Amino acid sequence: MDAIVKRDTYLNRLIIRKDNGQIKAITGPRRCGKSFILDPIYRNYLLEQGVPEDHIICITFDVEDDETPQELLDREKLKDYLYSRITDKTEPYYVFLDEIQEVEGFEKIVNGLNKRPNVDVYITGSNSKFLSSEINTIFRGRTDEVNLQPFTFKEFCQGRTESENELWKEYYTFGGLPALRKMPTNEQKITYLQKLWKKTYIDDVVERHNVENRDALEAIADALCSSIGSLTNTSRITNTLESVRKIKISDDTVAKYIGYLEDAFLFYEARRYNIKGNRYYENIKKYYSVDVGLRNARLNYRQLEPTHLMENVIYNELLHRGYAVDVGVVEHRVMKNGKSEYRQYEVDFIAADGNNKYYIQSAFEISDDQKRQQELNSLLRIDDSFQKIVIVKEDIMPYRDNHGIYFTGLFQFLNSEKLI
Repeated sequence: MDAIVKRDTYLNRLIIRKDNGQIKAITGPRRCGKSFILDPIYRNYLLEQGVPEDHIICITFDVEDDETPQELLDREKLKDYLYSRITDKTEPYYVFLDEIQEVEGFEKIVNGLNKRPNVDVYITGSNSKFLSSEINTIFRGRTDEVNLQPFTFKEFCQGRTESENELWKEYYTFGGLPALRKMPTNEQKITYLQKLWKKTYIDDVVERHNVENRDALEAIADALCSSIGSLTNTSRITNTLESVRKIKISDDTVAKYIGYLEDAFLFYEARRYNIKGNRYYENIKKYYSVDVGLRNARLNYRQLEPTHLMENVIYNELLHRGYAVDVGVVEHRVMKNGKSEYRQYEVDFIAADGNNKYYIQSAFEISDDQKRQQELNSLLRIDDSFQKIVIVKEDIMPYRDNHGIYFTGLFQFLNSEKLI
């Protein structure tokens, strides 16, 4: 349990960006391991490649860390310190600046370092002052972003000896934040996750955006957590807040607050795409949580629906593998009572990777022919040649049916490197 979890996907993303002349910005929700991927994981890689130890400069500016050198929070003192360390004019230096947003005017220092041909800069920052949407503006388009998520199921299982089913129950209940590995009791995990919401995530958003209606912000977070995997829109959330929580708020404010939560990397928006019509529906979407454990803690563990949690985990896994992901719909004309009408069949995910595209259904179980047909209704009505996949919870040997649709088990999918 104490062994370092190998995060090879992210390590490789840093390796291929090494010495590319851009500022590497590591983003993601608080406590997902942004600092750790730089030091020790990437730092150890550089040392193994023969980079001298004094050519790797690591500084953390986390105000909660007692080891942070307070004098370096001053921009001029930090600049003097960094340039006093960079004495070799030819050999490369690797500078890691963790939680750099704590230094006022940090962008000037980072941009200055990046102009030096033998300095490779890596930065992390918190969500309250360091948003993904602002990074390119701050650094004049000279950034290469690497977005981190909490542990995937495969990463979560590293060094564990329990059965996959036991690990799955723990994962879909408490999620994959790295700190949980050192917490032996459920009580500790619950307290940690709920405290993160109250004292870190919500506070970050309120501070960053000067949110006036904190109750509404928290109610919207609850609504998004409650509706993962379900189609929704701002009007529906507005109506729910007014009827259930007695909170009056406009659609525009709801949309704005949702944007704030997305900027903080707490939720992902999945747009709905009409496969045959080749167009997006702008007013209805799905939302998924960056971590199912955080989602469950937000709802005080009241809604542990295995079907929706499995769907959320699959969505996050697809993002982790670098796919662009939409949710899909297939419209099909049928005759009813002598009249022609359209019916809509949902496709859980459309995962795209360049020219490759995959249609994916998350099926917790296919217990009979009726359930099987229900899951296949949409896939069978897609007439292009891209791969179609059904992921089921049960442990099965992967196979293709007579229609060429690929069936695989959840654990086989989560533990594999490729979709097929």
